[in-house]
Amino acid sequence: MSRVPAGRARGPFAIVFALGTAQTIAWASSYYLPAILAAPIALDLGLSPTWVFAALSGALVISGLLGPRVGHAIDMFGGRSQLAISNLVFAAGLLLLSMAHGAAVLIAAWVLLGIGMGMGLYEAAFATLARIYGTHARRAITGITLIAGFASTLGWPLTTWLDSEYGWRVACQVWAAIHIALALPLNLSLPRAVPLDQMPQPDARASPQPGAQSETFAMVLLAYMFAAASFVSSGISAILPTMLVAFGATPAQALLAGALVGPAQVGARLLEAGWLGRFHPLLSARLAMLMNPIGVVALVLGGPLLASTFTVLYGAGNGIITIARGTLPLVLFGPAGFGRRVGMISLPSRVTGAAAPLALGLMVEHIGSNALWISALVSVSAFLALLLLRTEQATSAPIQAGGQDS
Repeated sequence: MSRVPAGRARGPFAIVFALGTAQTIAWASSYYLPAILAAPIALDLGLSPTWVFAALSGALVISGLLGPRVGHAIDMFGGRSQLAISNLVFAAGLLLLSMAHGAAVLIAAWVLLGIGMGMGLYEAAFATLARIYGTHARRAITGITLIAGFASTLGWPLTTWLDSEYGWRVACQVWAAIHIALALPLNLSLPRAVPLDQMPQPDARASPQPGAQSETFAMVLLAYMFAAASFVSSGISAILPTMLVAFGATPAQALLAGALVGPAQVGARLLEAGWLGRFHPLLSARLAMLMNPIGVVALVLGGPLLASTFTVLYGAGNGIITIARGTLPLVLFGPAGFGRRVGMISLPSRVTGAAAPLALGLMVEHIGSNALWISALVSVSAFLALLLLRTEQATSAPIQAGGQDS
């Protein structure tokens, strides 16, 4: 009797729910934390809030530098243990942050959080799913992004309440406890990956498809596209309310329009899980990269009346691109070596994402609302890069679900 793969025997919904919930906690307690706590931390430590955001930028760079190594480790041993260790690192970083009384400990805490982000955010989760489901991981990748898309929606109110009632130090400690009490068991509940010696291997005798692109060229194109998308997403998120007011919106209109970004991201991911899921993910990614330029044109032509149109298009594009970070490399290159590839492809996007708020902020200071045209041109350049990618890129043999984590 053949053995039922562990991942499929357990059911995809349970795996997606567990990993999606753990990802929600990871994002809410790291990437989204400074939006609420930067001001109280800075006030308590006698620093500028810029110190906290600079520490986050450094953490993003650290996580990007770790990406290829973490991805390779997941390729070799599976992601269950890596994700579980990330919860311990997150908890240690948050506890250290709660004890900070100066810049040195603040920076040390964010170094730890950067290591946790490199081990425990989307790229690691996507690689883990690729080791469980192989070429069938697309739906699971979409599923965890649907759940974790609510990280700010859930995390910001909880962090705000904890800070207002007990202070920012207790807020960090509570998030550390959540990592240990909830996220760690959820990650440990994931199925183990199939041993490498049981993985189907690609046929070494197979010849490349006629006209197939080199893997290096395709990876460079993807790295550029994701770096450009990260620059636009991180930069616009930082200046969005100010930018909408500059286009004539009232603060209330800007707040309302900005509130539509989250629902638009989730709505686009639902569309990707449904109708768009029938097509090659290149189509979804190309459409996503056009949404920001279309939104910019609508905002310029319609002014504050179309501010909501801009934010919906911007949010929808972000939502789909998040999924494409996992699905595009999976479909183009196959699951073998997926984690290392995703880590390498994602490294430039971590750097551009960290630099974008400052860069676009300076652009706004010097050229005003024309900074949005810069973001539109960057998005168009990413779209053109995607046009150079071919869907005929050969993939490796699929990994079957289940197995054992080494």
